[in-house]
Amino acid sequence: MTCVAPPLPAGRRREVVRQGLSVGLATGLYGVSFGALSVAAGVGFWSTIALSALMFTGGSQFAFVGVVAAGGGPFAAVATSTLLGVRNAVYGMQVARWLHVRGPRRVVAAHLTIDESFAVGSAQAEPVARRIGFWVTGVTVFAGWNLMTAVGALAGDRLGDPRRYGLDAMAAAAFLALLWPRLTAREPRVVAVFAAAVALVCVPVLPAGLPVLAAGVVALASAVLQRRRERPTTGEARP
Repeated sequence: MTCVAPPLPAGRRREVVRQGLSVGLATGLYGVSFGALSVAAGVGFWSTIALSALMFTGGSQFAFVGVVAAGGGPFAAVATSTLLGVRNAVYGMQVARWLHVRGPRRVVAAHLTIDESFAVGSAQAEPVARRIGFWVTGVTVFAGWNLMTAVGALAGDRLGDPRRYGLDAMAAAAFLALLWPRLTAREPRVVAVFAAAVALVCVPVLPAGLPVLAAGVVALASAVLQRRRERPTTGEARP
């Protein structure tokens, strides 16, 4: 017998859509920085557009451009960006259980599986809300990121430093707004604080994007330990 998820109330649906749009727009705006940096690093306009459309994961794109700007070869640039993109495959295993899509929609869902779409989707309690949050965020980020990449690539230095406008902090602020209400128990708070501390320590010594992976390792290790604690003991002596 197939279980059908109950319909989502209209008010709750609007709330999830607002969350997805806010995170998507904030992240999309920061695409202007990638466009400007990519062209300044010597990557051509159309190559920059292709990176945003086909690679479509901000950390990997910035890592790729950073290696090129530092004089690294194509192999080093691809290897670094691929390493940072591994986290999306981990997200994909979880997202596949939410969406239940097949065929072309599965390909589209895989392409839209990024930090932002996963964060908004996983922040929702209801199965329908998870799907709405994922799709709204993913589509909004994709449209905004690619549009602003083109703007940044065309305008270049005339835009100045995007940090002057607070664009670098907008996506992080939106993530925090999603995460904070879910930290209702002591253990998630401790894990979040420790993961943030690890990321801060790693920022000065690791390339961009790797501190996020280090923080993710902390969360993963916590989940593994929690699973082991909850696993029922076997082989106990019978009375």
